[in-house]
Amino acid sequence: MLRLTTLAVGLLLSANVFALSLSDLSQQDASGGLKDALIQSAQVAVKQLGTPGGFSNNPDVRIELPGKLGKAAKTMKMMGMGAQVEQLEASMNSAAEAAVPQAQALLVDAVKKMTVADAKAILSGGNDSATQYLNKSSREQIRAKFLPIVKQATDKVGLAQKYNAFASQAASFGVVDAKNATAEGYVTEQALNGLFEMIAKQESSIRENPAAAATSLAKKVFGAL
Repeated sequence: MLRLTTLAVGLLLSANVFALSLSDLSQQDASGGLKDALIQSAQVAVKQLGTPGGFSNNPDVRIELPGKLGKAAKTMKMMGMGAQVEQLEASMNSAAEAAVPQAQALLVDAVKKMTVADAKAILSGGNDSATQYLNKSSREQIRAKFLPIVKQATDKVGLAQKYNAFASQAASFGVVDAKNATAEGYVTEQALNGLFEMIAKQESSIRENPAAAATSLAKKVFGAL
């Protein structure tokens, strides 16, 4: 009986150790665990997207012609010009795939600059609150890195110039958003959207399954949420 009682007490104590709440963690641990998980999410997203087929083979982020241009592309396909459309879309996706690796250092830097107050707000926020923080704090810097890479890639394809001529005219009439008026502008925005979408999926996955976190500190912090 004594042995059983001792065992029961031990199990109870073990359960209490793991049943931590966020308030039981030091601010330093909470911030450190969040940073670990967010760096992991960013690295995984960059690795998934920054390879051949990273965008083109993923229906969630694949880049296609926008709005009215997309409708025009469907017409072109019906008129036997599908190969041209596919070539343009392939170049857009490959340009995004080439640009994405440049984001990793900027994302990691943004995570490291996160304050304790930022971390507290993020941990008590929604499933993508950390991703939203990254989006706000690093999107402009990443866009600046992406644009010249995407432009270099799209300039190699003659259809990119045709896109620019058509889209710039459409933009002047309000048919196409100004950000989409050049091939590099459109692809860059879509690449950014895809990147943060994939980071959000990684963040949500860790929140739902803390065991998926790469470090013990991250596991402890997200296990306490």
